Amino acid sequence: MARFEELRWLNQPENFEICGNELYVRTNGQTDFWRETFYSFWRDSGHFAYQTVEGDFTAEATINGRYETLYDQAGLMARLSETHWVKAGIEYSDGQSYFSVVVTNDTSDWSMLRIPTSTSGLRLRLTRHGEAIRVQYFDVESQLWQIVRLAYLPRSAAIDVGVMCCSPEREGFEVVFSDFTVGPAIERKLHD
Repeated sequence: MARFEELRWLNQPENFEICGNELYVRTNGQTDFWRETFYSFWRDSGHFAYQTVEGDFTAEATINGRYETLYDQAGLMARLSETHWVKAGIEYSDGQSYFSVVVTNDTSDWSMLRIPTSTSGLRLRLTRHGEAIRVQYFDVESQLWQIVRLAYLPRSAAIDVGVMCCSPEREGFEVVFSDFTVGPAIERKLHD
């Protein structure tokens, strides 16, 4: 299990606390990760607590947030640079929480999926296999990992991976990350 106190910050929030295997964050105002597409702006101000990993990996965390305002978001991130990254997690849009994935290779794309939510949070997983990033969530009802996205991110010797949160429209979005792990990549097999 990764220790939150050993992670480094990109855009450290003013308010955060580590309690055992939990990281509590209260976001600064107008924070986001986005590059250009549709909205015509670049933002690299979101909060990202990370460690650097060499080669392929699997990262998991449970995310539980108070999603109330448009674009409140929290999840996992894999980042090569300001222009190449993937973020995946829960994002609030149109009065509902969605599973959201943004892949940025110079410019950002965005996909959303409505999934069942739980008061105990959502378990997420990112896996890197070479140039591919696999995005999954754990479906409590079926007790299976569900694949949401298989995305391209350029190969590199090392990559930063960790938890991220943003609140583009406000400050004070509250989120708790727990049971964060980073280890060897799971099996490449996609289909049963």
